[in-house]
Amino acid sequence: MRTKLAAALLLCPLAFAGPAAAQPKVNLEQTFADSLQAMPKEELAVSGGFYVPAYSSVAMSQGKLRVDFSVTLSVHNASETQALVVRRIAYFDTAGKQVESYLKSPVAVKPLATISIFIPTDDVRGGTGANFIVDWAAAGEIAEPVVEALMVGGVANAHYAFISQGRPTRTVGKK
Repeated sequence: MRTKLAAALLLCPLAFAGPAAAQPKVNLEQTFADSLQAMPKEELAVSGGFYVPAYSSVAMSQGKLRVDFSVTLSVHNASETQALVVRRIAYFDTAGKQVESYLKSPVAVKPLATISIFIPTDDVRGGTGANFIVDWAAAGEIAEPVVEALMVGGVANAHYAFISQGRPTRTVGKK
């Protein structure tokens, strides 16, 4: 029994890891300076939101094994001509409790540019039902942003990667 446990710990140390401490705050304004521009001066007449499922941990092997994943949330401005204002990026755990908020104030993403949030594999605060809420706005008609979460992880020699697409929760104004 002791040898099996030792072998399991060597083969899959992440399956027995506890929740990670809070990760250092990412500064989107610095990290993605080349993707950002000045806020539009016009009134933000169009706004919307996305719900993005994410999985920092997944149960496998009849629920006896937990595999942890890194999560990259990407917010893509799909417009070729207009800035996308990102008002909020919030990360929630399985119980619906907010784990992290990533913006101090709104940012304007250049046309066709992207910003992203990275959550490392050892940060399992989100759990099996983690999710993001992303609120956005624009000065006028704009292509709807593309918001996705990419999860990457593995156990032993098996590696997994999958994408979860954001689902619009609301759109206000002309699109």
